[in-house]
Amino acid sequence: MILFPPAKINLGLNVLRKREDGYHDLDTCMVPIPLCDVLELLPSDEFEYHQTGLTIHGAADDNLCVKAYNLLKGEYNLPPVYMHLRKEIPMGAGLGGGSSDAAYVLTGLNTLFQLNIPTSKLEEYAARLGSDCAFFVKNESQIAHGRGEILSPCPLDLSGMSIKIINPGIHVGTKEAYDGVVPNPNAPTVASILDQEIEQWNGQLKNDFETSVFKKHPILQEIKDKLYAEGAIYAAMSGSGSTMFGIYSTKPNLTFQDEKSLMERVLSV
Repeated sequence: MILFPPAKINLGLNVLRKREDGYHDLDTCMVPIPLCDVLELLPSDEFEYHQTGLTIHGAADDNLCVKAYNLLKGEYNLPPVYMHLRKEIPMGAGLGGGSSDAAYVLTGLNTLFQLNIPTSKLEEYAARLGSDCAFFVKNESQIAHGRGEILSPCPLDLSGMSIKIINPGIHVGTKEAYDGVVPNPNAPTVASILDQEIEQWNGQLKNDFETSVFKKHPILQEIKDKLYAEGAIYAAMSGSGSTMFGIYSTKPNLTFQDEKSLMERVLSV
């Protein structure tokens, strides 16, 4: 079985409050985009995990894919599998690649071994692995609340649009991103802004992490300004960064490839 776990972007990200458990309550819309890792799952005589592509630092047992397998193994006594992850989505980039990989391990194992786990239960398992993981179970645009695991439908239609993503190779840690955020429980809801025409999002649909992250990494503001200058209808940072994206009504050119960017892609939605 070969699967293609996608990345996501955030349309708006309000940090509403810090909770007693140390997490923050969020309000955001997550949208899957066609930038994917490659995940292979096969029955095997013994468990094997292999990873190629972009380097993932740390022990294999700490990898979310391995944790996802062990989670279901503990619940359903799974047989061993061979797992190969080809990493294409940059890490620490606000694109949710690790969360997507883990969710696709859960859904892939569910199909491979005919476990018949309902979607709601898969989302519950995914939420145990990470805040964004549950989103990728359905792999469709959704409004996320709580720490990202409380999901509701978002009837967003970006069909016919193009999305340019720019990752300048800056790793922004979650703690670093949250350190400079001032929560605002009274911010207009992301859903109410997305109900408006996309031409009205600029200035209203905000990512609360941009203020502090841009101060530490001014090149991100420069990239955002350039995306607008070349015709983006809306541009923002995804998640806690550092990936920037612009949404266009027509396909834009690749203009950053000779600059500091490590990755520039134009994706058709």
